[in-house]
Amino acid sequence: MTQQGQDGTSPFRGRVRAMVHGVAFGDAMGAPVEKLSAAEIRERYGRVTSLRTAWHRDGQSEDQRKGRVRGNGITTDDTAMTLSLMRIYEREGRHLDAWDMAEGMVREIAWESRWVPELQRETPLIERLFYPEKWIFQRLQLSACDPRQGGVGNMVNCGATMYIAPVGAVNACNPRAAYDEAINFAEGHQQSYGLEAAGVFAAAIAQAFVPGATLSEVVQTAYDLAHDGTRTAIGEIVAAAGELARKGAEADEVTDTFHRLIAPFSPMGDNVAHGPEKAGVATAAYQPSRLLSIEELPLALGFCITAGGDFRQGVIDGINSGRDTDSIGVMVGAILGAMHGPSVIDEDDAELLDSANRFCLSESADRFITAAQAIIQGDEEAARARAAQRAAIFAQDKKEAAE
Repeated sequence: MTQQGQDGTSPFRGRVRAMVHGVAFGDAMGAPVEKLSAAEIRERYGRVTSLRTAWHRDGQSEDQRKGRVRGNGITTDDTAMTLSLMRIYEREGRHLDAWDMAEGMVREIAWESRWVPELQRETPLIERLFYPEKWIFQRLQLSACDPRQGGVGNMVNCGATMYIAPVGAVNACNPRAAYDEAINFAEGHQQSYGLEAAGVFAAAIAQAFVPGATLSEVVQTAYDLAHDGTRTAIGEIVAAAGELARKGAEADEVTDTFHRLIAPFSPMGDNVAHGPEKAGVATAAYQPSRLLSIEELPLALGFCITAGGDFRQGVIDGINSGRDTDSIGVMVGAILGAMHGPSVIDEDDAELLDSANRFCLSESADRFITAAQAIIQGDEEAARARAAQRAAIFAQDKKEAAE
């Protein structure tokens, strides 16, 4: 695939390929059991350890399944929107902001038809998206709001975080820049702690690209850049994860501990399904708050730690914890993929993902890599030019002071 660098780390191309594979792998692993609780997963499956897993809704009518299929390697909107963001970078060839959400992402989800694996047909992606992601079209095109206010009023969820990993790659080794760009772009979609998580996740990805970066450094970066409830939730989960890892806790204990600790920050708990019984019922979940956090990102960081940084183990532990399993899998897979590089890519898994979804992830990654490398090179040239300009200013100051 890609040879290792002399210092034992994977070069940029291999790491990006592994990050993209991690997104799709984690997504497809978690998709068949999404919205089940950890207990329900144990009852139905024992433990999910393979892409070749049947969807828990198989056997239901087409209406009950909303015309969707899952399982055996099929990915969801998490992967589709990640690939959409990669294409926006390819088209624009520069860093992105909320105006690119208003134009590029709206065009991607609403006006361009592609194969949607869950629907088994070519259609605009918006036909598959959950309402908080459809909001991008409603708010930015139909309401024609200032793109920077696009996320205002949206249901606060992990919808922007689940696809934001490419921002971390474009800002490889510069977590602060990744955080800032993710916030600037995703504010066209999300708000409050849903927006904050996107920035923190992108920063973690950027840190994972640092040659020789340890998992502790990646996690510390996420904590240092996070604010409010997101920072507190990450701190509590990470502290517990370290202790659980030291004593070799079993998966069930890890999940139970994480769920207990995240509860004050994520009020929904196992009650993640939406039906008529919730109409008109007041809830603290999904509302803007400086005290709350999406649960997927802190949990993903925790599972990375308890798995000892092992890519496959981290994804498996994460998706067996229940609830928003595909997005947890995406975040674990992207972080550890970017950190470890192509060694995490199992060829059988990669072939199944490509065939089940009618895409070629390595080709998609390579096109994005070309764009990302050009953007990073442009950043380096701009930084050198700024340094020369500042040096000239300071030299003149010194000369005038000497006179």
